[in-house]
Amino acid sequence: MALTSPRRSALADQVIAQLRNQITSGEWPVGSRIPTEPELVEQLGVARNTVREAVRALAHNGLLDIRQGSGTYVVAVSELAGVMHRRFASADPRHVAELRSTLESSAARLAAGRRTERDLKQLDALMRRREETWAAGDAEAFVAADATLHLAVVAASHNEVLTGLYADLGDLLKDYLRSDVGPELGPENLMDHGRLVEAIRAGDAEAAAAEAASHALSCLVDRV
Repeated sequence: MALTSPRRSALADQVIAQLRNQITSGEWPVGSRIPTEPELVEQLGVARNTVREAVRALAHNGLLDIRQGSGTYVVAVSELAGVMHRRFASADPRHVAELRSTLESSAARLAAGRRTERDLKQLDALMRRREETWAAGDAEAFVAADATLHLAVVAASHNEVLTGLYADLGDLLKDYLRSDVGPELGPENLMDHGRLVEAIRAGDAEAAAAEAASHALSCLVDRV
């Protein structure tokens, strides 16, 4: 449906909101190239200048990266995620691992006491997906599956602020995981997450917290 407005600024705001929704909904995942400018003009029914203004605004906010000669790519799912990615991309990997350990350990402790049957089914499904991508030898798919599993553990804490913060750090954490795993999957890169899920299922808060912390800190040990 074409967007209409008597004022260009208001129309640009509408386009920005619609493009942002494409990103936050996952329709345009991180790493994907968005439609070209002519394609967006046709899809939205607005002028080229309006599309260009909206894309530049989202690039300024850190959601998009305009690459001359290649296209425009999604680099973050929210403004805060974009800011965090730029701010901490060159941070000491040990500090990132320590932050991940702190967040995931706290979330796992909460999840052990708050998880629902739906949460457990989701974790089981994501565990299977993680194992399938490993067996297939697809490193990038494994990174995505592993990151999704960790986010699901955090989401099972049912703390919206903690989950939102972790999600905004997700792209940064995925970059470090991708570096740890490497382009090819090797036996040394597979870490058992079954004990973490079972501790959450059993309601054992201390065991869940310890398992989650050990996963993140193992990456720290590997980097030292």
